[in-house]
Amino acid sequence: MTKELHTFAELTPDLVLDAMEEAGFYGDGRLLALNSYENRVYQIGLEEGPPVVAKFYRPGRWSNAAILEEHRFIDELADQEIPVVRALRVGGNTLQIVKDFRLAVFPRQGGRAPELEMPGTLEWMGRFIGRIHAVGATAIFHERGTLDTATFGEEPRNYLLASDFLPPELSATYRSVVEQALNGVHRCYERAGEVHNIRLHGDCHGGNVLWTDAGPHFVDFDDSRMGPAIQDLWMLLSGDRSDMTKQLAEVLAGYEDFFDFNPRELYLIEALRTLRLIYYSAWLARRWDDPAFPAAFPWFNTQRYWQDRILELREQIALMDEAPLWPV
Repeated sequence: MTKELHTFAELTPDLVLDAMEEAGFYGDGRLLALNSYENRVYQIGLEEGPPVVAKFYRPGRWSNAAILEEHRFIDELADQEIPVVRALRVGGNTLQIVKDFRLAVFPRQGGRAPELEMPGTLEWMGRFIGRIHAVGATAIFHERGTLDTATFGEEPRNYLLASDFLPPELSATYRSVVEQALNGVHRCYERAGEVHNIRLHGDCHGGNVLWTDAGPHFVDFDDSRMGPAIQDLWMLLSGDRSDMTKQLAEVLAGYEDFFDFNPRELYLIEALRTLRLIYYSAWLARRWDDPAFPAAFPWFNTQRYWQDRILELREQIALMDEAPLWPV
């Protein structure tokens, strides 16, 4: 691991371009910051050839070995002609350590957000994710951890309760509600039975998909880890129960062309949604000393924010006790 001396506050445009030149990419002065909070991502014009996308990894989040494991997974997918964007190699390496930052450079991939409501789009997405999971199931991650109740629920819960972010007058209520929510998550896992964890994209929502005339390209495997297959499916669903049932049927119509779906994982949809809500609050709290976060999320850590989270978790407690989207 490189020494973590620098923070993103020191990642000036000049430093970005100097780091790129040190890595062997000579910019022409064009630099565009792209939408990313966990890392810092830039589109950079080059003196020769098309622009590239440079990703500076957040110091301390992943080990070098974990980042390389992400890159190898993407390479496996690309080798199977699955449309993902693999990191460029410099001297045989996909991860560069320059200016005390970890850097990966990717070809720029054009595209637009998928129109999930259009006929055929969800089935196409399902085929794509099924192909990813067919590869993901052939091996395991050793460095990137597992999405489970402990890592996405209990540890974030403990972090929030030990922090100063919760208003004192709401702390006891939040503690009680989050405990009930985690008990509901445990019950969902018990109903699901034995869950087979595979390598996932991990953050499989429309914002991480670029759609072209040739179909979807998934980008940003930064949250890739082990977990149940349904994690890469449920974030494509929205609306009421009837809407989600129809949407899931469309997704699975394509998905099962390439990978078998275990219907008992339907018990996990609301459990995984609950874990994501808990984890998200802790993520904002952990990143609050990054100046980009107060600017982008000014509503975090207000009285209203925590009141809304308590209400949200109460709704999830009820949803987790409902029957799955269709009989299992």
